[in-house]
Amino acid sequence: MRAHAAQGSGGDVQISAAVEAPGTTLTELHGIGDLLAAKILARTAGVDRFRSAAAFASYCGVAPLDASSGDVKRHRPSRAGDRRLNCALHIMAITQIRRQTAGRDFYQRKRAEGKSHKEALRSLKRRLCDVVYRTMIRDTDTSLLTAD
Repeated sequence: MRAHAAQGSGGDVQISAAVEAPGTTLTELHGIGDLLAAKILARTAGVDRFRSAAAFASYCGVAPLDASSGDVKRHRPSRAGDRRLNCALHIMAITQIRRQTAGRDFYQRKRAEGKSHKEALRSLKRRLCDVVYRTMIRDTDTSLLTAD
């Protein structure tokens, strides 16, 4: 059984085909492969149902909540939202931090500003959520233009 899994399975081909069918460019983003792209596409069920990037971030559970008190300005993660989408963005963020990417540069800038690892990661996830949203919107616009 393990030898079969190591060689790849028919499921891998099906996932790749399912991601390619709608013509998405999500897999071009660093940290998103076929499986994460399939999860994002399946869990969002059409990006056009979100009125803005902020609404999409809230749905993904990466929109920070204000937890400030007095002079201390803080944000905490939202417990609401789709945890599987949040996990996909988390994997994307960790992958970008580990490689020399724009995401890593953003993370390091946040750390240099004095943010903790968790705060910087939360900021990166929110930023990546915007990138994913814009990519999905662009893919939708492109598919509408090419549809005859």
